[in-house]
Amino acid sequence: MRVIPGDTPPLEAADFARLMAPLGPFETSPLLAVAVSGGRDSLALALLAHDWARERGGSVAALIVDHGLRPESAGEAAATRDLLARHGIDGAILRWSGVKPRTGLQEAARTARYRLLRDECRRRGILHLLLAHHADDQSETVAMRAARRSGPDGLAGMAALVEQPEVRLLRPLLAVPRARLTATLVARAVQWLDDPSNADLRFERARLRAGGENALAGPVGGGGERSARESALARAAVDTLEFDQEGTAIDRAGFARLSRALQAGLLSRVIQAVGGRDHPPRRDRLERAVERLSAPVARGKSGKAQDFTLSACSVRLRQAPESRRLRWLVRAERGKNMGQPLIPAAFFACGAAAASHLE
Repeated sequence: MRVIPGDTPPLEAADFARLMAPLGPFETSPLLAVAVSGGRDSLALALLAHDWARERGGSVAALIVDHGLRPESAGEAAATRDLLARHGIDGAILRWSGVKPRTGLQEAARTARYRLLRDECRRRGILHLLLAHHADDQSETVAMRAARRSGPDGLAGMAALVEQPEVRLLRPLLAVPRARLTATLVARAVQWLDDPSNADLRFERARLRAGGENALAGPVGGGGERSARESALARAAVDTLEFDQEGTAIDRAGFARLSRALQAGLLSRVIQAVGGRDHPPRRDRLERAVERLSAPVARGKSGKAQDFTLSACSVRLRQAPESRRLRWLVRAERGKNMGQPLIPAAFFACGAAAASHLE
């Protein structure tokens, strides 16, 4: 194995296979999409994913989003596509067209980027979209969320796997420092592009990086913290959630037995999944909803007066069809979420047969 100065080892095929293993199941011949910007992180991911998929009889499509925010962006996107082609990777350029906003540009660009990526995956029938967020990105994300006083879900950092109606978002590199991705490209003699916007102090993440290590001082959620929280949520889901012809149901008695943190985490995940939203409900609205789900119910009432809506979902208290147990039914509001509620794989005792993306 070649090691670059500083003794930072590149990622090898075996390393990447270990990172991909928990993110399955995958098809027999996996078809993956990788979001590629031309920077070192996404280029390293594309090359590693290409080798991984080829060993398993599959293939990779590199999706390059040209935001059109700089005159050089079109040429950089084409150069990235040509570089990938030299390594046997099919590349497609997706362009963000139309008028760009004068304010909130970074958030608008992010929304457009994910829309273009999801639409292209759906068009190609690709189930898995790989993103190149790594350990340094995770630390920065948690630091920014801590500054905003985010709740436990936010401080746990980005998730390695997020299921959406069109595609699964996979982040296999969250435990990998950026230095190893740089070493991976150096070991392969691959050149990369540096996006000048990464150093633009108008943007929060760039300001955080410019602040150095002191900017990241304070509690930062690690992989172990998120893993423990995800395991607790999965157990709570098995004990509390039901899926039948009426939709997704939360057993009221089981929900009441959970800690307040697990109640908020479980309800947030169900609402986000069924409503098909990119983000969980606002913290204040979620806390009010948890209070309603935990409040006592008057004797003899089915709970119709307690019905409410939250983040494109209707939440209704009803009795189970064949028993007197009370359940909170969660359904997408009419005309929202494309009529296709989705439950994340974390809510299954997940073997391949139960995984929602293989249905």
